[in-house]
Amino acid sequence: MEDQKALLRPRRSVLLRAGPKPKIDIDPHPADQHVGRQIATVRVQSDVSQAQLARSIGISFQQLQKYENARNRVSASMLYEIASSLGVPVGRFFEGLPGNDEARVAARPLPVDERLDFIASAEGRRLIEGLVKLPPRVRGRVSSLIAALGEELALLDTKADSETAGESPPAKCKTV
Repeated sequence: MEDQKALLRPRRSVLLRAGPKPKIDIDPHPADQHVGRQIATVRVQSDVSQAQLARSIGISFQQLQKYENARNRVSASMLYEIASSLGVPVGRFFEGLPGNDEARVAARPLPVDERLDFIASAEGRRLIEGLVKLPPRVRGRVSSLIAALGEELALLDTKADSETAGESPPAKCKTV
């Protein structure tokens, strides 16, 4: 009787590795990076925080960060939920993806938006979290200050470039 029971039990096969473990690509696929950047772009354009979007689709904001940074791939059903929550068609996340157009243009590198890379960085997240904690009026003033600093630095760069080229510097701009 015991022998019959042993025959009915499923046998486990043993897999022996002959060599080292195969190396798995650690870099995300360019299409996953593109879709992640598009999710972040649409979310920012819609003025929706990562926490708000994550809550609306039933995931943690950390998981959404992983989708946006292409550390995790987005499933079709999750992409559908994200698109529905943001009020855009699913195809919006594939716009600009090389090979996605009807003409099948030769693949070219995907554009990298430095602003999204910064927002996705730890420094960018800390800055945004700090800004969000400020009262709206103060936040507006800080935003204006940052914009003015950017304009001033751009003016200094233009002045330095024109001086090295032997041109006269541009007329001085009024600062606020």
